[in-house]
Amino acid sequence: MKSLAPVALPPLADDELERYARHIVLPEIGGPGQRRLKAARVLVVGAGGLGAPVLAYLAAAGVGTLGIVDDDEVSLSNLQRQIIHGTDSLGRSKAESARDAILRINPHVEIELHRLRLTAENAPALVAAYDLVVDGTDNFETRFAVADACEREKRTLVHAAVGRFDGSLTVLKPFEADDDGRVNPSYRDLFPEPPPPGLVPSCAAAGVVGALVGVMGTLQAMEAIKLITGIGEPLVGRLLLYDALAARFDTIHYKRRDRDKG
Repeated sequence: MKSLAPVALPPLADDELERYARHIVLPEIGGPGQRRLKAARVLVVGAGGLGAPVLAYLAAAGVGTLGIVDDDEVSLSNLQRQIIHGTDSLGRSKAESARDAILRINPHVEIELHRLRLTAENAPALVAAYDLVVDGTDNFETRFAVADACEREKRTLVHAAVGRFDGSLTVLKPFEADDDGRVNPSYRDLFPEPPPPGLVPSCAAAGVVGALVGVMGTLQAMEAIKLITGIGEPLVGRLLLYDALAARFDTIHYKRRDRDKG
């Protein structure tokens, strides 16, 4: 798999060599892979339940620049699952709270804060400034805006969603074709249109287990690391489903729809 990082890779300082020693000893990553991580610019949309483990693990992994999009503030009900925030962060901007936590994990990471709500209007310019986008949002309006912008700007998107005891995960690269020359599917091949308002209950209404978002967010971080370093097989055209109560993973293959037929 081709990596996302540019050809010119930054060097690693002595303390970075020690910090990332367990990565560098892996033949699949090594020094070149770690330098790709350092060169990468990743935009994480949402610093909540999914975004918390994504940001923590990508920072620990040595991703050089993390952009954070979030316009919300930390509330007490967030702390059951949004582990990047603490009790002392109540009332603070989630983006700023996440930045402080990231810098405690790894001071080498550059943080770019976007304290705004991502919309169809501002999404293209935001995603175009990064190599890779990770979707940690909790509503369909923002998910469609992120996915459409990534397709337009040709940016790979790592998408996950959760509810109650279940989660799903996929990687979207609809601007490329597979080995057989077939164009990869987009988010709208999974969900052609947003569901009617109120049809899918929010986590606030239906509930969600805190550890579930930890599982799914960590899987998102793993997919991002694979994509940046060019290792393994990303979940393109595959939807990974996790049933926490049954402790079971299933995979569904999906394809691009015939756009002429709707």
